[in-house]
Amino acid sequence: MSSSPQSQLLSKAMVLFGLIFSIGLPILNRFWPSGWDWHPAQPAYWQMIVSIYFTLGVCLLFGSRDPARSLSLVWFTVWSSLAHAGVMAVHSFTDPGEMGHLWGDVAALVLVALVLAPLARAVGQQAGGGLASARA
Repeated sequence: MSSSPQSQLLSKAMVLFGLIFSIGLPILNRFWPSGWDWHPAQPAYWQMIVSIYFTLGVCLLFGSRDPARSLSLVWFTVWSSLAHAGVMAVHSFTDPGEMGHLWGDVAALVLVALVLAPLARAVGQQAGGGLASARA
């Protein structure tokens, strides 16, 4: 594993978000439903979201061992978080009863992207750039 400061920070961020995705979502949903749960309750949707984010969280945890070799996973996390946040933001505005999501899961997913993207870019540039750094 690379020992650069950016790589170490990326590794720590991957662990943090991996834990939140894999075990934190059910807790957040339980204690802050207006920011994390859509109404009316949709159990099938919730099970799908939890299974996808649990899997992503576990992958981030494994990838945190060597962030430079896991950059495609990190960039997937960045872009999928922004896509998911965008869709949820639109639905929050079109259904005023769901505006709490703008301060809950929408903001959280944008934060994930804002933390991971610059770290991934820095680690990718150190690793030699190219496709691994996903320069935009």
